[in-house]
Amino acid sequence: MRLTEPTLHADRLLVLLRQIVGTPHVLVAPHATAPYTKGYRFGSGKVRAVIRPRTLVEFWRVAELCVAADQIMIVQAANTGLTGGSTPDGNDYDRPVILINTRRLRGMHLLGGGRQVICLPGTTLHKLETTLARHGREPHSVIGSSCIGASVLGGISNNSGGALVQRGPAYTEMALFGRVTADGRLELVNRLGVKLDSDPVKALARIESGAFSKDEIEWLDAKGHDDRYVGHVRDVEADTPARYNQDKARWFDASGCAGKLIVFAVRVDTFPAEKNSQVFYVGTNSTAALESLRRHLLTAYDEVPIAGEYMHRDAFRIAEAYGRDTVALIRYAGTRAIPRLFAAKAWLDDFFSGMSFLPENLTDRLMQKIGRFLPNQIPEKMRVFEQRFEHHLMLRVSAALSPKVQAHLETLTAKGEGGQEGIGWFACTEDEGKRAFLHRFAAAGAALRYRSVLGHKAGKIVALDIALRRNDAQWFEKLPKALDARIEHKLYYGHFLCHVMHQDYVLKPGESAEDVEHEMLKLLDTRGARYPAEHNLGHLYKAGEEILSHYRDLDPCNCLNPGIGRSTRKRDWRAELV
Repeated sequence: MRLTEPTLHADRLLVLLRQIVGTPHVLVAPHATAPYTKGYRFGSGKVRAVIRPRTLVEFWRVAELCVAADQIMIVQAANTGLTGGSTPDGNDYDRPVILINTRRLRGMHLLGGGRQVICLPGTTLHKLETTLARHGREPHSVIGSSCIGASVLGGISNNSGGALVQRGPAYTEMALFGRVTADGRLELVNRLGVKLDSDPVKALARIESGAFSKDEIEWLDAKGHDDRYVGHVRDVEADTPARYNQDKARWFDASGCAGKLIVFAVRVDTFPAEKNSQVFYVGTNSTAALESLRRHLLTAYDEVPIAGEYMHRDAFRIAEAYGRDTVALIRYAGTRAIPRLFAAKAWLDDFFSGMSFLPENLTDRLMQKIGRFLPNQIPEKMRVFEQRFEHHLMLRVSAALSPKVQAHLETLTAKGEGGQEGIGWFACTEDEGKRAFLHRFAAAGAALRYRSVLGHKAGKIVALDIALRRNDAQWFEKLPKALDARIEHKLYYGHFLCHVMHQDYVLKPGESAEDVEHEMLKLLDTRGARYPAEHNLGHLYKAGEEILSHYRDLDPCNCLNPGIGRSTRKRDWRAELV
């Protein structure tokens, strides 16, 4: 029997939740819940409480209680999502919302000498990367292809992509998860490939502690990553994108569930770390030349490059002006310190927000001023290319592939200053290569910093995450004059070999972001593009019927994050998800 609202009073529910996780980890005051209920870039709303369980058993008992009390659950890990999917959106939900933050549920267990790893909900990609490095291996995504602080389970749940061409979107067929049945019960499903007790409490306690033997680990045919992706992305004549969020080929239990399941653990593949890789920096003024190079790199060799990151000249300049401190922090403080520094920034933002006498976005303004006194972070060769070329490609290849790629690049030397048809390039030193990719990484947050610093002098931001067709020769966007006139800055960057583009538009003051985005999406539809490519639907994108049906199967009672796929442009969202 479900403990509906009349049966279980709100105060009684909070008492029971405090008994499970402890009073300090049941947050109800607005100033305490704010860091969890406001999205990194989008989304915010009120919740009844934010719960921070310490163990998987606590997590299970919290979820079990919320299901019995008919509360909406939003399960959140790092809250780094760009489309608001890990926070509430607005205050018009039909039931109270309980947000469960899983950052305290950290831990991992290496299997087979590190060939695979079991990750708990709070495990970050950064922590996994540093742990695997000691074993000469890498996770699916590494720094520069994902947000600092992002979680492993968040990537799996959202089929997140990344810069690494050979590995495709985050995916696994091995997970331990809870789901709400049609009759309103929470049940535990074990497809982790580890023999566990049928009792959920005992099973979760064992998986968290790692109290299972080698004999209890099953090595099945279930996949720990999308091993089909290399062949998929090589098909450069296909009339569909290589990867995008609503591709049903990559939905499997936790993979692509978008928070419609309660995921307690996932088991994923790891990869041998690349040694002595080579970075080539490529510049051109010809979109056709860059597309020709892309096709060659994907089809001409036995292996594909490790990464191929694109950045337009305008994004280069904005990143240099508004992302210098980000690059410097990572270079000088190291990636280990960055999550703590960003957490401290979030705390300060919340602290200063209540002081009306201080300017908005104070921490961003201070960091921007500090950045002006830092030495230039961009290698001189890149600065020369910024003057010569409109389009920039950072290409990382293995030591074995490097001589072949260099030989091909030597045949494509730019024709004259600026190279209207050909390309310019140089082989990076190790330091130049690191700084090139860090500069590209900084571009992802540069538009936000720009608007934070300029305040009301700058217009709103429209941020699109799109997947172009694999055979799309006209990959570079050309906007109608009337639409282009409404935009102050267009910032293009992305995972070029996969034809996944991130396009940020800083509008002129007074322009409607909603109207501009409507026009943008119409143009993308005519081009056969799909969106979002790797950030999930969140609250920004409207879900198609196929994925809505998938969500109903995962969560027939509509208990878990019912706002996913609602789209702020369409307010009658509840009927779609019931």
